[in-house]
Amino acid sequence: MKTDDGADDTALFTTEGHTGVITLNRPGALNALTHPMVLRITEALTAWEHDPAVVQVLIRGAGERGLCAGGDIRAIHDDAKAGGDASEGFWRDEYRLNALIARFPKPYVALMDGIVMGGGVGVSAHGSVRVVTERSRVAMPETGIGFVPDVGGTHLLARAPGELGTHLALTGASVGAADALLCGLADHFVPAARLPELTAGLAGTPAREVLARHSEAPAPGELAERRSWIDRCYAADTVEEIVERLLAEGDPAAKETAETILAKSPTSLKVTLAAVRRARGLGSLERVLEQEFRVSCHALRAPDLVEGVRAQVIDKDRNPRWSPPALADVDTGAVERFFAPLGEARELRLP
Repeated sequence: MKTDDGADDTALFTTEGHTGVITLNRPGALNALTHPMVLRITEALTAWEHDPAVVQVLIRGAGERGLCAGGDIRAIHDDAKAGGDASEGFWRDEYRLNALIARFPKPYVALMDGIVMGGGVGVSAHGSVRVVTERSRVAMPETGIGFVPDVGGTHLLARAPGELGTHLALTGASVGAADALLCGLADHFVPAARLPELTAGLAGTPAREVLARHSEAPAPGELAERRSWIDRCYAADTVEEIVERLLAEGDPAAKETAETILAKSPTSLKVTLAAVRRARGLGSLERVLEQEFRVSCHALRAPDLVEGVRAQVIDKDRNPRWSPPALADVDTGAVERFFAPLGEARELRLP
């Protein structure tokens, strides 16, 4: 998207009082991130970090549907199909941005209203002030397109209470406000009708004071009441055993969850489980992002990413032909290859 003078307006940057404001501005594409958007956000945050006139930052999405539905997966599909390296360059800069957001020294307020998925989680849930509404639907849905949670998603999910993060990683399920708070993906609930007032207040008031006036308790979610069987089932060592435990629970919700998992890419499921478990031991977001970069680059050359995006986004037949088609056909060696070093010249190195 270009303005009349040829400038890129897919991300807008303004200052309102003492707050730097980022508006993701691709509402027709659910504000999906492109490489130029990532670079421009990084440039703005770097400038604002050192600008004493900017005391906090706000990120929001244009339109009524959501903050951001993720990266531009059509572009990633086309790049993977062509054997290109554009996606690798995009991820390198995107993950650097995720790390920058996490260590940003000023309050970083993310309005996680509406759809917040994949890359949208990456530009919001690493921030210091994360706001959800009754319209929020937060998810890392990558296993459904033959990919693996990235943008620091495995770091966030590994830190969720019990096995809730493993559940969200494997199923790709979206959660509302209460469950996002429970899982540590958000900090505050504000009714959507109050967002204009909240945004206006940030122009002249510190974020913590504005949030104190507008935050309240959300309606109950689903995960708390399902926590007992989620923790019990997902504590298993393999995806196959997780599915077996879910089916043995005798709970309709657990059975439905097992069926949801079995519809995902078998390879992605096994790599995702390994990635979340490894993330727990890596300690920092930076080390997890480096691991995710390796996994993402290897996934770009695997067949399920192209096929998953084709089935879910391009042809929309919702009938992916996974390769291999069953969990039993994905061996340990196949999973380990996703974590193999890329070579010194290609590795992502974060401070």
